[in-house]
Amino acid sequence: MNLEGKILGNRYEILEIIGKGGMATVYKAQDKMLKRYVAVKVLREEFTTDEEFIKRFNTEAQSAASLTHPNIVSIYDVGIENNIYYIVMELIQGKTLKQIIDEDGVLPWKWALNVAIQIASALEVAHKNNIVHRDIKPHNIIITEDGVAKVTDFGIAKAVSNSTITAFGTTIGSVHYFSPEHARGGYTDAKSDLYSLGVVMYEMLTGRVPFDADTAVSIALKHMQEKPVEPIKLNPSIPYSVNKIILKAMEKDTNLRYQSATEMLKDLNMALKDPDGDFVKAGSNEMAYTQRIDIPEEALNEEQEGNSQDDEKKKKKKKGKIRQFYEKHPAAKVITIIIAIILIPVICFFGAQAVLNIGSVKDVPLPNFVNMTREQAEQTATEAGLQLEISEEYSSDVEAGKIISQDPAYLDGYTVKENSTVKIVVSLGENIKIVPKVIGETVDSATELLKAEELGIEVVEEASSTVEAGIIIRQDPEADSELNAGETVTVYVSTGTKQITMVDVLGDKESDAKQRLTELGFEVNVEYDEDTTKEDGVVLEQSINSGTTVDDGTEVTLTVNKIVATKTLKVIVNVYKITGGYTEPAEGEDGGSSTVNINVNGKTRTGVSKNETAYSEITLSGKDGESLDVEISITDPVTGDPIYSDSTTVTLGSQDSVTFE
Repeated sequence: MNLEGKILGNRYEILEIIGKGGMATVYKAQDKMLKRYVAVKVLREEFTTDEEFIKRFNTEAQSAASLTHPNIVSIYDVGIENNIYYIVMELIQGKTLKQIIDEDGVLPWKWALNVAIQIASALEVAHKNNIVHRDIKPHNIIITEDGVAKVTDFGIAKAVSNSTITAFGTTIGSVHYFSPEHARGGYTDAKSDLYSLGVVMYEMLTGRVPFDADTAVSIALKHMQEKPVEPIKLNPSIPYSVNKIILKAMEKDTNLRYQSATEMLKDLNMALKDPDGDFVKAGSNEMAYTQRIDIPEEALNEEQEGNSQDDEKKKKKKKGKIRQFYEKHPAAKVITIIIAIILIPVICFFGAQAVLNIGSVKDVPLPNFVNMTREQAEQTATEAGLQLEISEEYSSDVEAGKIISQDPAYLDGYTVKENSTVKIVVSLGENIKIVPKVIGETVDSATELLKAEELGIEVVEEASSTVEAGIIIRQDPEADSELNAGETVTVYVSTGTKQITMVDVLGDKESDAKQRLTELGFEVNVEYDEDTTKEDGVVLEQSINSGTTVDDGTEVTLTVNKIVATKTLKVIVNVYKITGGYTEPAEGEDGGSSTVNINVNGKTRTGVSKNETAYSEITLSGKDGESLDVEISITDPVTGDPIYSDSTTVTLGSQDSVTFE
């Protein structure tokens, strides 16, 4: 059945198929009401008549819709229409983790660890809501375009209570990622999801699954019977702690695995801070909870039937012998009855005592000691009837005197036997160390000094003309600073004087020349000069000739051409009618005119004053920004007598003209 083009719930327009699974088809759709794209999962048509499948489908919707977490695909709506069962969920833009592994092969360990942390965070929320995914695999993890991991397809996740992993005679899930208990059809819980997460981490960091074979049955048997090759042997770049986390998550015995997603998350986050640390604690069977082991019904029936037949034969033979004995010895029958009357009360009394004694070791709730003070933990253990085995270690995260961790780890609702021993680790607080002085030391000696203080070292090479090669020039932080044990001191080690050779940058653009010389190791200084015969902005001179060898860090001066723009200034002179050089008016004119000589900065212009005014304009030029003194004088052309003079200072480029009245 293809639903493309149809509208479900009078709201969701089906656009295209984007995926198919074992029990449902996923479509891209548009929510007409909220104007957004969504994913719609529709139960496949062949299963809509199967009540068990419909029940599972509804369970998926109810369980997944109850989960809200940034690393879990959100469920928006659930519906049924014309025998079409569907779930509306968040549409994720990105690739599945499986696609990324297929494309890139082995993934960087920090990137893989970040994805594992996000998956574990999603599982932590699901498990606290009594929901087990049961199909954690790279195909069900989508990496968004922003790098966020989203766990999807809770299609086989069920509420933990009264659930099994078998439906319709087949085992649910993907065999390459099965836990051993999942593979054999046994009881599965939150720890089964953590096993599958271990397999996903294994594949991300090695590019292959831990167990593979030609048939699903063979793969399942390997999960139950074989140990995986340690991932660090396939990819030596995997840090020690990450290798240990994967192996612990993939323990076949559930009691040896991580007991909760919270516990695994703690180690995953610690691995980012201390990748080579030895903090991953091995699991223990010492206080394992009682487990129910299912026996195949056929084997149980055969065993019971065989035992019944053997017992029946033995009973008949025994009865015959007893009957013959009593027929020969009638008095024995009476004695037997008397003895029975005496012994029955005695047997009942001692039997009851034995039962009471067996039941005296009762189950008690396992307290959560983490973050308690040592005194609180001891008091709580006494009240609960438990023993404590106490060890101490430094911690920068947990206050001194408080509990860092416990073994067995706290799990809500679990019990242990009264008088059992719980191992707790008490924080000694921060392990403060004083940074030693390592300036002037070699790297080897500095490493020993820092190692003695439980500090790490990071080496950075740096050229120096004053410090011998191999000797530490400076350190960060400085000597006598305080650091937590395990933190790192950066040391800068001299590589000696580095020689560099000057190159020819004449004619290069200023920016190109500076970048080129800086990359070689020169300190560049720039000066400017003007050469109108050369292109503006190019190097005219360099203080060190090409081919000269100098020390790294030597200063070179570049002279760069800077052509200043030319600006013009109009000098406007308004001259009113004067007496000198007077000319009679022509016939028909109202008045005469007069002439004057106007001098502007040495330039002479003859002006004519007619009808009371005369006008003259002279243009001066110079460099942009140059200050210019403008002087004018007016003389009578006939007598040569000065009539008027004035002056002013202007900046070229700041104004276009200056006017004298």
